[in-house]
Amino acid sequence: MKAIVVTDQAAGTGGMTLTERSKPSPAANDVLVQIHASGFTPNELSWPSSWTDRLDRDRTPSIPGHELAGVVTALGYGTAGLSVGQRVFGLTDWTRDGTLAEYAAVEARNLAPLPGDVEFTVGASLPISGLTAWQGLFEHGRLQAGQSVLVHGAAGGVGSMVTQLALEAGAYVIGTGRAGNRQTALDFGAQEFVDLENDTLEDVGGVDLVFDVFGGDIGQRSAGLVRDGGTLVSIAGPGARPANGLAIDFVVESDRAQLGEIVQRVRSGRLRTSIGTVSTLDDAVSAFNPTERVKGKTVIRVRP
Repeated sequence: MKAIVVTDQAAGTGGMTLTERSKPSPAANDVLVQIHASGFTPNELSWPSSWTDRLDRDRTPSIPGHELAGVVTALGYGTAGLSVGQRVFGLTDWTRDGTLAEYAAVEARNLAPLPGDVEFTVGASLPISGLTAWQGLFEHGRLQAGQSVLVHGAAGGVGSMVTQLALEAGAYVIGTGRAGNRQTALDFGAQEFVDLENDTLEDVGGVDLVFDVFGGDIGQRSAGLVRDGGTLVSIAGPGARPANGLAIDFVVESDRAQLGEIVQRVRSGRLRTSIGTVSTLDDAVSAFNPTERVKGKTVIRVRP
């Protein structure tokens, strides 16, 4: 099968190549998925899990990418809950070969059925951003109707999902980002927008929940905006803690039930993803390392 592989951590994207690899075999509780579309996170080559397995052993040459949509072609021993020929989407394990390939062996529990009326490219764009937004808001942030949410990067892949889900849950949403992203954030449902380059963040006042994707100075200043009993949720790593609230940083996990909730909202028009570029597997190396800022999610179409 064709696959994108990385072999040299020091070289980063410079060491990515398109090559031939053997088709993987599904282990116990796995399924083998013929991938139709896949997604990746631009900075994933900086993650230790891209280079080592769970026991910290070198696993190069490894295949990057962790989001996929495709069709189950084989079941591993003991696998239940999915069937051969079923359309699926989801998130692969961080420490195993990923989805920038024609096939991937994936733990069945990490996948959910993909309805026939949802395109594979859409399915591949949902897992990381959708699950991150869902888990940050509802599991870690314990968002309730009537609360206020400050969403950093509200026009981005994760932020746009956070904005839409928070609005649907009955929250008041304040988005942030660059000036050029104001209208996009408002189109996704933000009721206010803070231009982080020209406006004063502190003018927002107190909020019940901050969803931070930036960290650094923005994360530090955001902690001071959290009301007593509120929460700062971050995917940018540990940072400042609110004086009288919680600070939670987390790594997203796959969850079949949550994937189902997300895709049903897409089907009904209550949630939309932001796909910016669709490339082929042959062009995946350049898509992974763009020369210009890319708006929206980049998806790799593996099969026509």
